[in-house]
Amino acid sequence: MSSRVPFVDLAAQQTAIAWELSEALDDVASRSDWILGRDLELFETEFADYCESLYAVGVDSGLSALELALRALDVGAGDEVITATNTFVATVFAIAHVDATPVLVDVDPKTYTLDPDAVGRAITKRTRAIVPVHLYGQPADMDSLSEIARSHGLLVIEDACQAHGARYKGQRVGSMGDAAAFSFYPTKNLGAHGDGGMVVTRSRALRDRLRVLRNYGQQRKNHHVEVGFNRRLDTLQAAILRVKLRHLDAWNKARRAVASLYDELLPEQVIKPTAASDVEPVWHLYPIQVERRDRLAAFLEQKGIGTGVHYPLPVHRQAAFKGLGYEAGSHPIAEAACRRLLSLPIYPELTPASVRVVSASIHDFFESPGHRRRRVEDARRVAIRRELRTAVE
Repeated sequence: MSSRVPFVDLAAQQTAIAWELSEALDDVASRSDWILGRDLELFETEFADYCESLYAVGVDSGLSALELALRALDVGAGDEVITATNTFVATVFAIAHVDATPVLVDVDPKTYTLDPDAVGRAITKRTRAIVPVHLYGQPADMDSLSEIARSHGLLVIEDACQAHGARYKGQRVGSMGDAAAFSFYPTKNLGAHGDGGMVVTRSRALRDRLRVLRNYGQQRKNHHVEVGFNRRLDTLQAAILRVKLRHLDAWNKARRAVASLYDELLPEQVIKPTAASDVEPVWHLYPIQVERRDRLAAFLEQKGIGTGVHYPLPVHRQAAFKGLGYEAGSHPIAEAACRRLLSLPIYPELTPASVRVVSASIHDFFESPGHRRRRVEDARRVAIRRELRTAVE
């Protein structure tokens, strides 16, 4: 039997619910309400309820969700927005797109989410908002961040693009800020058959403005009250997402089971992801920290095991943001993590047998003669440096 384990397997999910999806798509086709149709309205209501919030507005991507949330809250030129530097670049693009200044800070070394102390140090008179990123499906420290925001009169926009269904102290992510953004990119825990996104909020006024912004700035047809965009979530994608939403809790439970098995089986040489005791992560990704990350990835690839790197460069080291003026070493925790993190396969259909194959292969890597030889050489180099320091002293 082949031991091939893909990093993701979207076909497995598609096969399991194919008849439900076909029925939903046929229903849309029979009505032909392709834009702002019935299934979009229903999905917005259902997703807001799922997030334990009041309103949801479907848009065309997670980036649009973040950008339009900022625009609808009147964040713009002259404002600073604080967020984590080890996020997918779309988080920071959204801030730049509204002409605000991204302020990038370091992260907690265990959860890789926004460090509240670093946020506190970064606040200035120009700070307008904080964007906590629930990275890898792990909720950020929302109590601390919300308290900082309250004490300084700041907005909070949750980037929940990787955390559909996660809970923080019993609350769903997406229900704790002024607004929250979700992505429905196909590989997400709740993924469409293309791009898609959603803004969730408890504010009816914010919902109403988001609806105007996403649809050419019009309150009703041909009556344009402000300069808007074409950022709507297609009815077909909404119909697909309605079907998948019914399965999301079960899929997240399966992801947690995979993560628990990795926790049990992986060797001591890797640093496993850590979840705080008061959160319920949904493990969009399962990133381990390991020395010689790229060598391990190549070793696993030779065995037919897919992996991912999320992300090889923190945002402050990306060429697109060199104008912000951050230097190498300015965010040491994020920079070290970006050099060492490797995402292992994790998805609801991943079998325990496949998890064992991945874990056993990682054991093999650390027990290989080449790795043992490099470990001895590293120990010798450390001993030599120690002797040199002693001699100088």
